Amino acid sequence: MAAIRGKDTKPEMIVRRGLWKRGFRYRLNHKRLPGHPDLVLRKYRTCIFVNGCFWHGHGVTLNTKDETLNIENSECCKIPKTNREFWVNKIRRNKERDIEDQKRLAEMGWHCITVWECQLKPKKREETLESLAYTLNHIYLQDHQIPQPYKSLDEESRVQMAAEPII
Repeated sequence: MAAIRGKDTKPEMIVRRGLWKRGFRYRLNHKRLPGHPDLVLRKYRTCIFVNGCFWHGHGVTLNTKDETLNIENSECCKIPKTNREFWVNKIRRNKERDIEDQKRLAEMGWHCITVWECQLKPKKREETLESLAYTLNHIYLQDHQIPQPYKSLDEESRVQMAAEPII
């Protein structure tokens, strides 16, 4: 496990290159934010987490029966059969930590996006990156929307102003 890196992983590099090509600028692993997001786009108030399916339990359901934890495998995440209790606890802690970090970021006013490793396979890669760019642009437009001070009223239900003559 010492050879497993936490930064500059292949899925993270794919997302970074894809966003850079599309004109997005970001910071890496911001230390002051909870969970140290992989990418931070300050202009969009958005944090992007690039998660490995195995380490963060993508699609894995945690069942608690008689105070014991059981994990059911998913399509992209298979739990090892040896030392199963250790892996179940590790994945459960990772999932809980991810949820807690995202809640704290939301309370601070940040948007959180999670990109899973399985979404970056060659068949789905371009679709995922386009969807990510669309989501970031949508977030930006919603956050920077100019509020409309007055609603347009019909002429019949319109209230007269003080300077208008009485009809």
